[in-house]
Amino acid sequence: MDPDFDRSAPAQSGILLDVAPGIRRIIANNPSPFTFTGTCTYVVGAGDVTVIDPGPEDLNHIEAILDCLDGERIGTILVTHTHRDHSPGARLLAERTGAPILGCSPHRASRPALENETKRLDASADTEHAPARILADGEIVEASEHRFRAIETPGHTANHLMFELIGTGMVFSGDHVMAWSTTIVAPPDGAMGPYMESLERLIEREGDRAFWPGHGGPVADPKRFTRALLNHRRQRETQVLDFLAKGPAAIPAMVEANYPGLSPNLKGAAALSVFAHVEDLIGKGAIACDGAPSLESTYRLT
Repeated sequence: MDPDFDRSAPAQSGILLDVAPGIRRIIANNPSPFTFTGTCTYVVGAGDVTVIDPGPEDLNHIEAILDCLDGERIGTILVTHTHRDHSPGARLLAERTGAPILGCSPHRASRPALENETKRLDASADTEHAPARILADGEIVEASEHRFRAIETPGHTANHLMFELIGTGMVFSGDHVMAWSTTIVAPPDGAMGPYMESLERLIEREGDRAFWPGHGGPVADPKRFTRALLNHRRQRETQVLDFLAKGPAAIPAMVEANYPGLSPNLKGAAALSVFAHVEDLIGKGAIACDGAPSLESTYRLT
């Protein structure tokens, strides 16, 4: 069912390394079950550079970026989305360099949060993000000798963008497509319908040679891998429908049945992913529940 994931550690944190012609990467020291070895910050160009996703609010990471780029000028900061492991560092870097922050819009949820979801949303969302320029789908950024095209890819967050480095086949994919793991799609922050639609759009693209994600190593065959991710999500959707065909059920029971052997500390994330599928299936009229959908609701086929 799963795509061919690459869970080899890409590098240790705090070191700026060449990873492709004109592209360098430095990893923040924020490893976790959800960030893998840490957030990948990318530097494009030399001399006058663009920094993509400066990472969490971590002064040590910002100092490492600046130390590694001593003698170079940061002209542009691009941000893919507003989770706390990606965007807060942009403000710290902008304060030190004067570089403008471009990219995704201020944070917004995919739908209004329910009362019991507000705390969880606040814990992950960077609500202070205020870019100098919000990029729309297809909009182009001129940055020194390089040009970037924004690719709107909602799903992981409502405001998620990817950035194509025009003329190279290289795309910075944020958390939308990653080689080490599937992407968490957690309501109300994320939404499964838009996520799967965004995957379909990426599959239709031509000329992409590699995706450089927010965590882990590169996606070397973007079209094949993204197609496998979409197939994986469709299979998860089928699992929900097949389970409910046996009778009404709640999300914890679906997680136990469909994620055998899952580590206990990841069951919460799996439940949110199932919830995202459930909300999408409710929107399609395939399943229903009494009252407002929630993690605790009991669902049935329509």
